[in-house]
Amino acid sequence: MERDSRNEKFFSRKRSFTFGAYGGVDKFICENETSRPEPLEHSILDILDSPTSETKPFLSAGSNQKVTELFEIIEKLQSSRLDEQRCEFPLPLRLLKIGRDLPLILPPKLGGYWIDPPLQKFAETSPTSSHYGLDPETYDIMERDSEATYYQEFFRSRYHHSFTAVDPSLGPLLLSVCLEEEEKRLRVILRMRECSMHGVFSVSLFPNIPSAVELAKMLCDSVTVSRFDVVSYLKAPDLITAFDEHRVSPNFKFGVLYQREGQLTEEDILCNNEESEEFQEFLSILGATVALQGFTGFRGGLDVYHGQTGNDAVFTSFHGREIMFHVSTKLPFTEGDTQQLQRKRHIGNDIVAVVYQEGHTPFLSDVIGSHFLHCFLVVRRVRKRVGDGGEGEEAGGGVFQVSVTAREDVPPFGPSLPDPPIFTESSLLREFLLTKLINAEISCYKAERFSRLELRTRSSLLEGLQAELSTRSQCMMGDSPVSTLSTSEGMRGVTEGSGGFIENFKRAIRVRSNSFDTLGGPRKMGGVPLPQKPKAATERDGESELAYKPPEPSFQPTDNLGSTEVKDHSSPQENM
Repeated sequence: MERDSRNEKFFSRKRSFTFGAYGGVDKFICENETSRPEPLEHSILDILDSPTSETKPFLSAGSNQKVTELFEIIEKLQSSRLDEQRCEFPLPLRLLKIGRDLPLILPPKLGGYWIDPPLQKFAETSPTSSHYGLDPETYDIMERDSEATYYQEFFRSRYHHSFTAVDPSLGPLLLSVCLEEEEKRLRVILRMRECSMHGVFSVSLFPNIPSAVELAKMLCDSVTVSRFDVVSYLKAPDLITAFDEHRVSPNFKFGVLYQREGQLTEEDILCNNEESEEFQEFLSILGATVALQGFTGFRGGLDVYHGQTGNDAVFTSFHGREIMFHVSTKLPFTEGDTQQLQRKRHIGNDIVAVVYQEGHTPFLSDVIGSHFLHCFLVVRRVRKRVGDGGEGEEAGGGVFQVSVTAREDVPPFGPSLPDPPIFTESSLLREFLLTKLINAEISCYKAERFSRLELRTRSSLLEGLQAELSTRSQCMMGDSPVSTLSTSEGMRGVTEGSGGFIENFKRAIRVRSNSFDTLGGPRKMGGVPLPQKPKAATERDGESELAYKPPEPSFQPTDNLGSTEVKDHSSPQENM
């Protein structure tokens, strides 16, 4: 009995609370009570923790004083610990507290995106502020490659020569030289894996016309070859032009997402089927709704024969360019598929998309999982009148707010948003959005992922072109029989039309032996013709009109990129 009493005394239960931002922590203290003096607050807690029969003295005046002291101690402890836990709210939370309305875009938790206008300025953005920056004359459209047409413009109409070589460090080289006699100058283009270099030299600089090696070294000091081989193939100008302009395309395709009030996930946004009158009015600003059946313009990968990608789409022409919009609500809806891969296979393979918000729910920059989507333009109609309510204004409608978000490695692009980013005229909004969309895609190609793919594509195409020109030239000189000629599919993709970088990339990576003379004919393997797959129709826009194609083993669809593959619009599974 004495032993039990000692143990009970030694392991007496004591409670202490640590007060912080998330409540108290109940601690058990096991010690000999006689080992050290007990703090005052512990004594008070012992009183509170004692049996009911022992609480009678608590009703005395002294006990009341202890209770008062207890709550004073608790308040002091709690206030000091709370002060230690104070911190600045993350930026979006501050905006939710300060701003009267929510921003159009919120950054993802892990970052990786920039937003324009910055969220710091959102609280200061007011639809009633004065406008500046609404000048369509300053809306310049960017060019993918401003020097891509130099060969077509300055060389093909003049007498010129082309040369090929393989440098040990730089790889395949293709040099074109033109003598402009009237201007008395030499114009030179040197094509390498990374880029093409263009130069103009006055003839007076040289006592004699320099050699191809000398001209190449004048443009690039890293050239180490000792000789170039002349190109004598008669169709060389066509192949060289196709290579130079393989990145130049007058056609664009963009996604259009419809976000309703309270929708924050990809599944919610892609599952929208009904189009409100407000959303239809916005689509009419972007372009005209066209029937896909029998459509002859740029189709952007949509099926124009069998109706397997919907019946309608939004299309427009803009300053000599054709634009097809992949509108989520017009693409096929699959009942029971929460991811709606039939829609995502198109929008997920676009590089830039428009998000139209109906309501005040912000769009999260990374809500759509895709390897390709790099930029979003978000538009919301503001439900208040802008200005002083003159006769030319419509109360409650026709006023749009715009915001832009892109991955952090995408360089900024124009035109600049007005301050505030408010548009009261549909014509100005259309001019701004279409220009911004085109420039956004061109700027996205400079992002790390696309620039790496672009370098790989260019290297493959240049290697195929150099080998083809060299072999064909040898054939012209009688050094090689025609039967030994072969061409990589990489170069074949260049001659099949310019459908843009993504389409040419998908062709270039399918490397097979093929001859330029047999393009469109049956492939051969070991001298035996192989049957070709039947096509549903002729090719347009550099894309096969096959409605559907089974996915190849090297291009398995993923949740991030879409489902079943469509010819020339699948997502290559690269190590990106």
